[in-house]
Amino acid sequence: MSALSFATPAVLAALLALPLIWWLLRLTPPRPQQEVFPPLKILERILKREETPAKSPWWLTALRMALAAAVILALAGPVLNRDTTALSSAGPLTLVIDNGWAAAPDWEQRTETAATLIDAAERADLPVSITFTAETAHDATPESALAAREKLAAARPRPLEPDRARAIESISAALAGARPGTLVFLADGIENDADEPVVQRLSALEPGELRIVEGDNARTVALTAVNNGATTMTARAVRLDAAAPLAATVSALDAQGRAIASGPLNFGPGQSETTAEIAVPFELRNDFARLQIDGIQTAGAVRLLDDGFKRRRVALISGESGSDFQPLLQPLYYIERALGPYADLVKPDNPDLAAAIPALLEQNPSAIVMADVGRLPAGVYEPMQRWLANGGTLIRFAGPRLAAAPADDPLVPVLLRQGERAFGGALSWSEPQPLAPFPAAGPFAGLPNPDDVTVTRQVLAEPVPDLAQKTLASLADGTPLVTMKDEGSGHVILFHVSAEATWSNLPLSGHFVEMLRRLVQLSRSGGVSAESQAAAAATLPPWRLLTASGSLTAETGNARPLTLAPSAAPLASFDTPPGLYGSEDGFTALNLLAADASLAPIDPSAGQMTATRLALAGDTARPLAPWLYLAAFLMLLADSLIMLFMNGAFRRLPKARTAAAMIAALAFLAPLTPDRARADDSRPGDEVILDHLQTTRLAYVITGEADVDRISEQGLAGLTDFLLWRTALEPGKPVGLDITRDELSFYPLIYWPVSASAQMPSPEAISRIDAYMRAGGTVLFDTRDQIGGIDGGQTSPNTERLQAILGNIDIPPLEPVPEDHVLARSFYLLHDFPGRYTGSPLWVEARPDGRNGGSTSLSSSGDGVSPILITGNDFAGAWAVDNAGNPVLPTVPADEVQREHAFRTGVNIMMYMLTGNYKADQVHIPALLERLGQ
Repeated sequence: MSALSFATPAVLAALLALPLIWWLLRLTPPRPQQEVFPPLKILERILKREETPAKSPWWLTALRMALAAAVILALAGPVLNRDTTALSSAGPLTLVIDNGWAAAPDWEQRTETAATLIDAAERADLPVSITFTAETAHDATPESALAAREKLAAARPRPLEPDRARAIESISAALAGARPGTLVFLADGIENDADEPVVQRLSALEPGELRIVEGDNARTVALTAVNNGATTMTARAVRLDAAAPLAATVSALDAQGRAIASGPLNFGPGQSETTAEIAVPFELRNDFARLQIDGIQTAGAVRLLDDGFKRRRVALISGESGSDFQPLLQPLYYIERALGPYADLVKPDNPDLAAAIPALLEQNPSAIVMADVGRLPAGVYEPMQRWLANGGTLIRFAGPRLAAAPADDPLVPVLLRQGERAFGGALSWSEPQPLAPFPAAGPFAGLPNPDDVTVTRQVLAEPVPDLAQKTLASLADGTPLVTMKDEGSGHVILFHVSAEATWSNLPLSGHFVEMLRRLVQLSRSGGVSAESQAAAAATLPPWRLLTASGSLTAETGNARPLTLAPSAAPLASFDTPPGLYGSEDGFTALNLLAADASLAPIDPSAGQMTATRLALAGDTARPLAPWLYLAAFLMLLADSLIMLFMNGAFRRLPKARTAAAMIAALAFLAPLTPDRARADDSRPGDEVILDHLQTTRLAYVITGEADVDRISEQGLAGLTDFLLWRTALEPGKPVGLDITRDELSFYPLIYWPVSASAQMPSPEAISRIDAYMRAGGTVLFDTRDQIGGIDGGQTSPNTERLQAILGNIDIPPLEPVPEDHVLARSFYLLHDFPGRYTGSPLWVEARPDGRNGGSTSLSSSGDGVSPILITGNDFAGAWAVDNAGNPVLPTVPADEVQREHAFRTGVNIMMYMLTGNYKADQVHIPALLERLGQ
């Protein structure tokens, strides 16, 4: 049954004027036809009698009357309503009303629809049972219409998903076996239980009539997940009605509710899931407090953000710069890939840590990761400790450099033993050790047991009373794998294994990614995230709660504190509705929908009985005015065409002619190609740089002592001549370096004659040498005292000066050149490395195993070359020659064969510097051929 109503019925009085309009139209004839009267035309039509009617044709008058009536009816606002007030008398009217988040936009229409049904029940003298699905308590007892109206007026939409199962159970208990008459389900349109659909539950009550009343679901859209990526923040959105395309905007708001960025949200036809992107710098993204869909005011269209969603800036520092030719062996390779999707990674642009670390600290990183960095420059400890006190997190990885570093490093969480695998006694092992299960408390709580991770080498912590409290993860034998100490508001964390897969296979496992991500999350910039607090059970009080319309309110009501437990993500419920839990100093965001949530429509045919699907009260009103206006416009158009025809307008049109073809003119602009002057950006000194780049030169450190510097220059000049004579290398003239200001990166090898009587280099100069070594250069320290020892044995003033210099440099573990080292066979086959003297060993970076091949880390920036060489045999004294090519100093003992071997040592060192692990591969050819069966 249908009913027609009018928004402004008074306008219908204008219909009384239709007879007057009819009379006026009948007395108004068409405009007389105009003719041109040339003589021939008069003679041609003299016998014709042309008449003009005195009145309009009846059919034209009827058309105009219909047009006037359509306009009057349209102005009256006619509305066609569906009558839904007829109720079944077989039982009480039972109303089940969704008042969850999706019902908020059309809540007034829902209450209007329910009120209309209650009025109909009152007229039919039927009791009313009313239940709201998003309430904590239900009273579905049938009662009077007056009581039902009071409950309806007191109801409000909730920022929750409806619990229909509990509501239907309360209805069944209240009816006590009786059947409802008309059961009306005012649904939000979302099916939230696929195992037992709501229509099936309602059908089980066996009502006399089942109706499902829904609103307009076209704008039921929700945000379910947010990802703060490397360049953009993305938000996953789902919708209920995917029939038509939908375009919207996702806005990002700060803590004060100001919109600071936005991105488009577009659904295509049939698309129920899409992603919105907000492309702004991550510093601005870290100010986002919430995302919301503009124009849709629901709790589902809002995604609250806490500190866990902020993208951290993480600085990466390595003990060596690495090589692109062997990326899997770089110290930072696995760290970059573990943290890249979750953090903004920055690296120093200066190998000098004395300058690089302060520059990184100026960028306000949340965390700093150091891979095998031993001793830091003395000047950076104070700013590092200030940064830690303000909440920074320092994550360090062990390695040969850290194992050789002094034990009193303040930026290490525990006291370390010197060396690697220095277990001793009961702590030693003969096979790789697995990891113990992660503790139930701590950042790694909830992670699965690392059964596939094994460790072959590590640095050990001294057994002190508080070692267990500082241990975050350990091996099966109880030795620490990860330790941490608090430093002010920050943390210092140490992995007792290396960052690449040489000491353990931890970097190859999935645990490595999650462990690093959780540790970086400890570097809070203010706030408590569920991710960082889930490590240990925590209880947070409600601070701000989300309303059904998507706004935050300080009225916490009956909300209970939120408990964060390991390995269990918190969920919104009646006791803990969505909102912010904690305090102004730190909070966690609890959102309405899970990250993988979807919206499925209700199927009316899912139950045992067929449900009638209706619209809400406001939606059932179908306005007819647009159709009437359209009909009036079409009639007006028809009237105009008729009048033009009757007035002869179409007869004056010229006969059809062949239209002239249009010729398109194409204009080609010859581009101007003026000569472009080449920019002259040269600067003074560029020719020197170009010469150094084109020519390999040996370099020595200027000590300030004339005799020492003269022997260094003559020695490197003699070695240069020998290289020109015996090898294909053509080095240029040697260069003396002031290490406090000269550029060091041009030279593959720097010879440093150590002199106790020379001025001690400044910390800045030593820091530059340290940076040069990290960047791939090699320094040959020569104490020239036949001792050159660094093993704590016999010393001399020059040796003591060398130890003072090395005390401020992060050097790797050293060893005398083994017999099978590539340095002993890079050009000549050598068994020792004499200079003027022959008693001192040549020290190089220690290898992790007994095989040939170079440095401890095969991924070193020097391509497998040791960054440091130490001797006491006075190489430059043996190489030194005058302008005539005669030796300047005698060997001790006097032996020209020893001098020849000294020159051969210099050649091997240069070949080792310039070819790196290429020569190491060459010396492996016999073993490789043997293995291949050649």
